[in-house]
Amino acid sequence: MGRSRVKRGLRRRQPGASVLLRDYLPLMLFVIVSTVTPGGATTLATASGAHFGYRRSLPLMAGIAAGLASMAAAAAAGLGSVLLALPALQLAMKAAGSLYLVWLAVRIGRGGKPRLDAAVHRPQGFVSGVWMLWHNPKGWAMTLGAAASFAALASGPARLGVLLGLAFGLAAMASLSLWCFAGLLFARVLRTERQWRCLNAGLGVLLVVSIVPMWLP
Repeated sequence: MGRSRVKRGLRRRQPGASVLLRDYLPLMLFVIVSTVTPGGATTLATASGAHFGYRRSLPLMAGIAAGLASMAAAAAAGLGSVLLALPALQLAMKAAGSLYLVWLAVRIGRGGKPRLDAAVHRPQGFVSGVWMLWHNPKGWAMTLGAAASFAALASGPARLGVLLGLAFGLAAMASLSLWCFAGLLFARVLRTERQWRCLNAGLGVLLVVSIVPMWLP
């Protein structure tokens, strides 16, 4: 008798699990693809991993993840649409974000071998990661699109904000960790000063290139 009740309970739970997977799988795929694709944040994570290792890169990656999570939560609450509705504010955000990324690109591109060059002397911190994300209108547009696309997954803006914030934050941290480990692999392979300068120059160029989509309509 007890076994039959357990079996009936399992049968009741299985449809719920399948519905849960069906509803949340698109969101999971969206945040994974959005965070793992190459861009300014992933380039910074790679450069930081190559120069400073994973542990010293954690504050930067945590700042980027927190910045994206807070943007997603704000978009769910409706603040993202307000920002995107103000062209002057968008322009100011683009300009500030672009100048900051160009400064970082020059700083990275001029660097040499770790611990032997003063151009890259310490890793970027938590605030730098948050700052970079908040000044990217494309990021606001992406999180606003996610809030509109997956609004049905939550019963209100607050719960949607928590859901999207957790999803984007965790996915960003995992994706940035992968890119940081890629930087660690570079650090093990590269030996000469010239090799390091080539890597740093390439990462600097990629960081500048990542600014271009920010200005596209």
